Amino acid sequence: MRLRGFSFNEINKELGVPKSTLSGWMRNIVLSEKARARIQSRVRQGVYNGLIKRNKLQTHVARQRVAQIRAEGKQFLPKLTKDDLVVVGAVLYWAEGYKRPLVRNGKEITAHVISFVNSDSDAVRVFVRFLIEILHIPREHINFSMRLYAHINENEALNYWAQVTGATRACFKKTTYLVSGASKGKRPFNRLPYGTLQVSVNSTDKFSFLMGLIDGVKEKL
Repeated sequence: MRLRGFSFNEINKELGVPKSTLSGWMRNIVLSEKARARIQSRVRQGVYNGLIKRNKLQTHVARQRVAQIRAEGKQFLPKLTKDDLVVVGAVLYWAEGYKRPLVRNGKEITAHVISFVNSDSDAVRVFVRFLIEILHIPREHINFSMRLYAHINENEALNYWAQVTGATRACFKKTTYLVSGASKGKRPFNRLPYGTLQVSVNSTDKFSFLMGLIDGVKEKL
């Protein structure tokens, strides 16, 4: 078996002879090129399998640690109240909303629209709740517009965002189609399976109040 290129592990499994004994018995055996090649191949495969096993174990341990730390973070946060929703909504718009003054013919105009765009369904859901509960905007006065890529099914996306927002189809305006970054090789093809959603409200007063909330957050931090 050794002359045919069997490793000590293989011989041990087949015959039950300890590998230390086999090493002593066969230390003077001269192996052919073919036999040595087979043994070396087995060794490389064993090392490779060992690395895969170790990497899988490390990945499993790492995922467990991430899950544990994430759970600790979730428990660390106290129960949120309606007052907290004021801050959350203001910060969401501070980060993701359109705040730049509107300019027409070189002059800043006073009319403004609340416009929040995001692909995160939870961010959209919370912001819509903020508009309804904090800014007291009726759901039917909130406009939605999907921004999709050519490969996205518009009807599926509409059903998805309607469920997220609780809005009727009548609240959804014309869909805008964008050039996919995947077609340019800049991002994975299915990174945004439902595109992004623009949430807008045509109210200068509500926009100004929201800007005031953001100013308040800035001053109090």
